[in-house]
Amino acid sequence: MTNSNEQDAVQATRDIADVAAVEIITTASVHLMSAAAVKVGLADDPENQIDLDEARKLITALAGLITAAAPDIADMHARSLRDGLRSLQLAFREASAIPDAIGQGPGEKFTGPVN
Repeated sequence: MTNSNEQDAVQATRDIADVAAVEIITTASVHLMSAAAVKVGLADDPENQIDLDEARKLITALAGLITAAAPDIADMHARSLRDGLRSLQLAFREASAIPDAIGQGPGEKFTGPVN
């Protein structure tokens, strides 16, 4: 690693040290939500972007993160993340040709049934 790369790495480490955990959790959640929304067909070109297998993985990961983090982040953050998650779970159910049984959809093992 060159000296410049080492300095960049040190600066990035300092920068991340200054970021609150709730911001990191929220940012990661938003990235998962955005990717899941595209994969479930909520983007500009749904015919070419829908991939429900990928969407299921992303929604399940998001549900696990939100469920695990909710007790430690402010209710206002957890509530908005849960709302976004629920919208994705409902969109997934709607996009599925053969919907999962209630309680068996993506992330429902963490959130409980969504219908």
